[in-house]
Amino acid sequence: MTRDEFVAELGFDLDPFQTKALDALDGGRSVLVAAPTGSGKTVVAEYAVAKAVAEGAKAFYTTPLKALSNQKYGDLARRHGAGNVGLLTGDNSINGEAPIVVMTTEVLRNMIYAGSPTLRRLRYVVLDEVHYLQNPYRGPVWEEVIIHLPLTVDLVCLSATVSNAEEFAAWIHTVRGATETIIEEKRPIELQNLYMVADRSSEVPLLLPTFVDGRPNPEAEALDRRAAADTRPVRGMRRGGLRTPRRTEVIDLLRDADMLPAIYFIFSRNACDDAVDQCLRDGIRLTSAEERAQIRAIAEAKVESLTDDDLRVLDYGRWLSGLEAGVAAHHAGMVPPFKEAVEACFEAALVKVVFATETLALGVNMPARSTVIEKLTKFNGETHEKLTPGEYTQLTGRAGRRGIDRIGYGIVLWSPFVPFDQVASLASTRTYELRSAFRPTYNMAANLVRRYAPNEAHHLLNLSFAQYRSDREIVRDEARIERLKGEVSTLEAGVGCEYGDVQEYRRLRADAEHAGRIKPAARVDVERALDRIGPGDVLVVPGVVAGGRVAVITTAHRKGGKVLGAVTLAGKRLQLTSRDFPAPPRAVGQVDLPRPFAPNNAAFVRKVADELRTTRLEDAGAASPVPADGRAARAMRLANAVAAHPVNACPDLKDHLRAAWRAEQKARELRAIERQVRGRSESLARQFERVLRILEAWGYVDGWALTPAGERLASLYHECDLLVAEALRSGLFDGLAPPEVAALASGFTYETRGPGQAPEPTFPRGSLRARWADLEYVARELNLAEEEAGVPLTRLPDPGFVDMAYGWASGADLGRLIEDEEMTGGDFVRNVKQLIDLLRQMGDAADDRATGEAAHEAADALFRGVVASSSVVSA
Repeated sequence: MTRDEFVAELGFDLDPFQTKALDALDGGRSVLVAAPTGSGKTVVAEYAVAKAVAEGAKAFYTTPLKALSNQKYGDLARRHGAGNVGLLTGDNSINGEAPIVVMTTEVLRNMIYAGSPTLRRLRYVVLDEVHYLQNPYRGPVWEEVIIHLPLTVDLVCLSATVSNAEEFAAWIHTVRGATETIIEEKRPIELQNLYMVADRSSEVPLLLPTFVDGRPNPEAEALDRRAAADTRPVRGMRRGGLRTPRRTEVIDLLRDADMLPAIYFIFSRNACDDAVDQCLRDGIRLTSAEERAQIRAIAEAKVESLTDDDLRVLDYGRWLSGLEAGVAAHHAGMVPPFKEAVEACFEAALVKVVFATETLALGVNMPARSTVIEKLTKFNGETHEKLTPGEYTQLTGRAGRRGIDRIGYGIVLWSPFVPFDQVASLASTRTYELRSAFRPTYNMAANLVRRYAPNEAHHLLNLSFAQYRSDREIVRDEARIERLKGEVSTLEAGVGCEYGDVQEYRRLRADAEHAGRIKPAARVDVERALDRIGPGDVLVVPGVVAGGRVAVITTAHRKGGKVLGAVTLAGKRLQLTSRDFPAPPRAVGQVDLPRPFAPNNAAFVRKVADELRTTRLEDAGAASPVPADGRAARAMRLANAVAAHPVNACPDLKDHLRAAWRAEQKARELRAIERQVRGRSESLARQFERVLRILEAWGYVDGWALTPAGERLASLYHECDLLVAEALRSGLFDGLAPPEVAALASGFTYETRGPGQAPEPTFPRGSLRARWADLEYVARELNLAEEEAGVPLTRLPDPGFVDMAYGWASGADLGRLIEDEEMTGGDFVRNVKQLIDLLRQMGDAADDRATGEAAHEAADALFRGVVASSSVVSA
């Protein structure tokens, strides 16, 4: 296909930046195209693909996300024919020797290190969403690919608009030769920034332009000044009468103003689901009867491979009701068939509003007429942080459909906590600097030793983008250290309490919580004792969560045992299980529960707390029907000591504890950045030498050569690469049945989400608990070696998925595994897929043949049901 034929097939004239990019490719140069979302960057990639095929060569199209890879595979298969296009991801291996292959970037990196024959005749590699290289966990893969690809391959790098695109392109030019930088800042569809605020003087929210004549809107500034007259927010409203518009109000206004379809960004999975429920409760319906029929057909086709039991557990009926009403959620907690149905319905303009987390903005093609940002802050797992200008640009980039809309609308909702001037500043700033997350890993080091001479390996490391810009990063980080020191000092000052030493109190609480955890062997006795507990019983809990005395108001039997709903003296509701009792409990009193029985009612809970304060108790020491062991007695003593500590009586205790926790987090962040600066002030080659010292000390490298263990490490691509290799070499997986292999390996892939302490793990077999103890020992030894060598610590294994992995590999139903758990169907599928990918690697790398076979059998056993159906891709 000639260039003229390619352009003729497009059916539209090229923009100047596209013409410039095609000229560069025809001139034998690599290109970096940095342009806004929806501007047509992919035309450049499609031309490179067509050009490679016309020349009898190959083109690889890489993406950071499996969902985006699947989408691109479908697009290219429709254009070039399914026989000419392949797909290689962790889930699928389709037609891998085709002239056009779509893959995740990790797959290409692995091919390069393995010297795969599939790389022969490769002419072009598309690196889609190349700005992803700053991702702290997966970003280094992009740099490895750019550095190690043969120089005969030209790159097509597609990026969001970044402020240092010239610097990034200059680095690529240094590493690979002639590279053209093409920057397009103009959006193909004009974006109008809007500000929405509800006022009690009006039934309909105000929708104001953020800028008037290029300056912040004076009307919005006046509203903000009026609201600032009283700085005390009350349920999202100031006394000035302003409030955040309700979600259904926003949708009604957008519908009336012909501004749908819209993507409504809410940075919480649960809040996205709640928003759909809220729309259904308020009677929102945005679809016609014909559209609802089309939606149902799409949904049923997507979930065809799921069983009735799967659909019941996943609450298919509720989800479909929202979809048919024209509203849907989209987030990582959903199973892929549900997400794919939402995407298909939205692209077809059948669903009019999608409530989404920010992950939707990262690649999946779902443009809308409007985007709504509910809050300009998001929770990062530890603290609430403000959106960056780059993130704001990424989110609003979805507004405006090329060829359909003349204007796209980016709407920010009023908040009592974010002044208007901050909104205007965010909307007017376009600074989005691309940074590097590159660092030598154990697997990378093993592959460098295997493929290159020492001087070549060091040279390649010094070619990284990280090393290219390290000097200027040090200055910035030093300033950040000074700022953090001030924040830590301020926070630590806020920890002070006139009642006593808060840090001493925190340590005592931690000791009490640790002592209050039950030994696995005693849990059977505790469960039997819990069976004798009923509503109205008063218990003394030997821990600090409940503060001692609680009244039971509900009981329920769940998968993990009996669960008690209880009320504390402070009127707080909580749930108790056998894990909360170090010894079998018994009732030490009774309260009369109010009537009518309404345990979810706040007034009911307050009355129970009042009764609890006046109820006479038996001797708390007699709370156990059996003699308390030393552990239980210590737990009780510590719980009493916490209750008696003077700080426990402070009315501002929660504020002090929160300040102490934040000070601790900031101090940890400060230490991490100080380590980072020390690392940056040395060359990456020096860091590489430290990694090599560990590999040599642990027997993976001998001089400049890999041992047999090192060869196995070179084929393990995972953040815990050396820990996985050492566990295999130590025989921790030998002699285990496939479900046990899956359960133990899940510790490498699973990571508990959210703040707070993870629940105590469940081990389905005693042999697994023993192996887990050995695995933790190996992990701690590795961390000690890493601390001594001054390299980043390998993440410790997490046992939170052990029971689920074992159950799923053993054939358990989805409902039995997740129905009573906090894990969503989407999280379950994602974790199982990651585990399958690792197990297949372990099966190939294992020295013991039986262990390798067990790992492969475990992967096959996991790939079934909702997991298998979530991996189906059609061309």
